[in-house]
Amino acid sequence: MPKAVILLSGGLDSTTALAVAKSRGFEVCALSVDYGQRHRVELERAALIATALGAAEHRTVKLDLRAIGGSALTADVAVPKDRSPDDMGHGIPVTYVPARNTILLGLALGYAETVGAFDIFIGANVLDYSGYPDCRPEFLTAFEVLANLATAVGVEGTGKFRIHSPLLKLTKAEIIAEGVKLGVDYALTLSCYDPDATGRACGRCDSCQLRRKGFAEAGVPDPTVYQ
Repeated sequence: MPKAVILLSGGLDSTTALAVAKSRGFEVCALSVDYGQRHRVELERAALIATALGAAEHRTVKLDLRAIGGSALTADVAVPKDRSPDDMGHGIPVTYVPARNTILLGLALGYAETVGAFDIFIGANVLDYSGYPDCRPEFLTAFEVLANLATAVGVEGTGKFRIHSPLLKLTKAEIIAEGVKLGVDYALTLSCYDPDATGRACGRCDSCQLRRKGFAEAGVPDPTVYQ
C-alpha cells in the first residue's frame, strides 16, 4: 500500500479527508500539530480518530504560534459569535491564523519525506468556509509546486509529491454525507473554535454554525455536544 500523510486536526473536514485517503487504498500516517491553539482539546479528538479510523501511525508536532499571535485562536482576541451567513461570507475573520496552512503543510511535507510518502491530504474547503486565503485551490497548487522544488526527492527525481484536497469543492452537507458513507463517527470530532474545558462546543462561532448547518442539510443527526 502506498503511504499518505494526512493533516489531522480532530475536526470534521480533516477526519473525512483521512477516511477518503483510506478508501483510496493509502496507508495513512496522520499528523496533528499543537500550535498553541485555543481549542487544544481537538488534539485529544485527533488521537481518538486516528485510532478509530486505523491510521498506521499518528504523530503530534508541537510548536507555538502564540509567539506570533495575530489570531483569535492564538492570542487574547475574542472568537466572533453569532455572525450571520452574510457576515461569514465577506472578509477574512480574526480566527484566521497567519500562514497556518503553509506551516502545517511544510511539516507534513517533512514528515512525508521521512516516511517515504508522496501523497499529502488536507481537508481544505472553499465552499462552506470562513474566508481563509490558505484554503484556496491556487494556494494548494502553488504549494505542490513548492514541494517538488524544495525537497531532496523532488530534486533527485525519485518521486513527485501530490497535494490532495478531496473536499475542496464540496459543501459541508456533501462532506458529511461522504463521511457517513465511509463510516466516520462524527461524534469523535470537534469543530468549535471556543469549546469549554470539557470539550463541549459553543454552538455560536462560525465553525459551529457551519457544522450545524451541514448536518441539517445532509439530513444526518448532529452528534455534537453543545454547551
